This record gives sequence, structure tokens and C-alpha cells, in this order.
Amino acid sequence: MAEQTQKVAIVTPERVIYGDEARFVQARGTMGELGILPQHTPLITSLEPGVLRVQKEGQWTVFVVAGGFMEVRDNRVVVLANAAERPEEIDVERAKRAKERAEKRLASGDPEVDVVRAKAALMRALARLNAAQEFAKH
Repeated sequence: MAEQTQKVAIVTPERVIYGDEARFVQARGTMGELGILPQHTPLITSLEPGVLRVQKEGQWTVFVVAGGFMEVRDNRVVVLANAAERPEEIDVERAKRAKERAEKRLASGDPEVDVVRAKAALMRALARLNAAQEFAKH
């Protein structure tokens, strides 16, 4: 019996980064981890910056999303991301430098530092590093 699938689209303002059928989608929503199987109940949620995984025919494809929204309905998952990239597109050294800069800003105690922006930069850098590390394992 063929596996049941759902349509999945990951879209940024610049491009469609993924558009295909898939068995499972895993993402980090603002209320925690989400797992979406075919015929999932309708849902709209905001997404945290992090790793998003898509499973098709037993194979996982990993993406990094920099926040956004996910809508699930009618056997379709649509991710509208502020930015998204595949792990092979990640410049690991640049992500490490961004992580270090954000950590320094947060640790500085400088009242001029935009803490929200620094935390968001740190989350994006960590998501990129996690995705690159996961990709390297495969």
C-alpha cells in the first residue's frame, strides 16, 4: 500500500524553496514542536526560527526557517517563512560568527543593545548550525 501524503509548500518572499508531496512535516511552533501527518485537523500557527523537517518515502529533507507561519488544511501544509534555506546553502563559518556576535551583544549588558533583535539573531544562527550539523550526518 502506498503511503498517504499531503501537499507541502515552503515559501519565502523570494522563492518557493519546496513544493511536493510528503508524508510528515515537523516544525517548531511558538507553542512547541508540531508534527503534521496527512488529514491533520486545520491549524494556523506562527513558527519560531528553527529546523523544519519534511519526510517523503522514508527520506528526510531539512530546512532552516527564520520564523513565519504555517497553515494546515485540506491535506495541505503551507509554510510562509520570512526566510528559509536548505542546509547545503548555509555558510557555517558565517553562522558561527553571527552566533558569537549575538552572544556578545546579549552578554554585554549595554543598555543600547536591542535585546529582542540580538535574541532573534542568536536563534537564527543556532537554527542554521543545527541544520548544517544534521545535514552533515547524512
